[in-house]
Amino acid sequence: MALAHGLADLHTHTTASDGMHSPADNVKLAKEAGLSAIAITDHDTVTGVAEALLEGEKLGIIVVPGVEVSTVAAGTDIHILGYYTNNDDEKWLSRLASLRGVRDQRNEMIVDKLNELGISLTMDDVLAAAHGDRTIDSLRSAAVSIGRPHIAAALIHKGAVSNMKEAFDRYLAAGAAAYVNPPRLNPFEAIDWIQEAGGTSVIAHPGLYNNDSLVEEIIRYGAQGIEVYHSDHGQEEERRYAELAASYQLIATGGSDFHGSRQGVVFHGAVGSRTVSIDVLQALLPSWRRARNDI
Repeated sequence: MALAHGLADLHTHTTASDGMHSPADNVKLAKEAGLSAIAITDHDTVTGVAEALLEGEKLGIIVVPGVEVSTVAAGTDIHILGYYTNNDDEKWLSRLASLRGVRDQRNEMIVDKLNELGISLTMDDVLAAAHGDRTIDSLRSAAVSIGRPHIAAALIHKGAVSNMKEAFDRYLAAGAAAYVNPPRLNPFEAIDWIQEAGGTSVIAHPGLYNNDSLVEEIIRYGAQGIEVYHSDHGQEEERRYAELAASYQLIATGGSDFHGSRQGVVFHGAVGSRTVSIDVLQALLPSWRRARNDI
């Protein structure tokens, strides 16, 4: 498909992980925002991509298959975005499933700590808060990625906190009372996994890590791009990471990191609030797909 002029939001989440909208709804929101393309980048799962691709065909919106891989380095959560991976690759899918297993372990550890703090909460409560319109059995059997926002929603439902910010500040953010961070994949391995699955790796929201030396280490290892434009980046950060992208000849990407609205607050930004030119898609496209003109 030949690319038209337009804008792309290359970072959004859906109900396949911790977003509030279905994959099809994200594509509809992209259409309403006047975008030409949108990426579906759920945490450690690609299960939302197929639905989004179908909706994209209906609405004339290019859907970029993506994923956000959870890793840890130097005690910090680092996220690596992968674009255009081969999502029929069983090894790749098995690796993502293993990451969700670690995430599930982390969630259970958080719930245990909350119980130790006197807050009565179960994983069933968290699953119900995650997607109340689906049965708990269906959530357990599906490749749905459950995260801290779901635990926060359960805490709100229980009356333990009044809003998402309080949930994270008191219990779930790094250093908070119930925060845990079990051993995980490191970002260098994530880059290898994405490359082996035929995809393109991009460092997500580097401004959130407060560790540019680590960001540069990941770049030197082999990351192909960096998310310059993000809802939580200020102008100074965007300038700094644009310069870093130019210096290392990286693909400069951007996206809203849309998760939907909880209690009337949009996390992190609305679809289309951070974008890049659709021309970036050609750079993200791996050579094996570029040869097929596969966008």
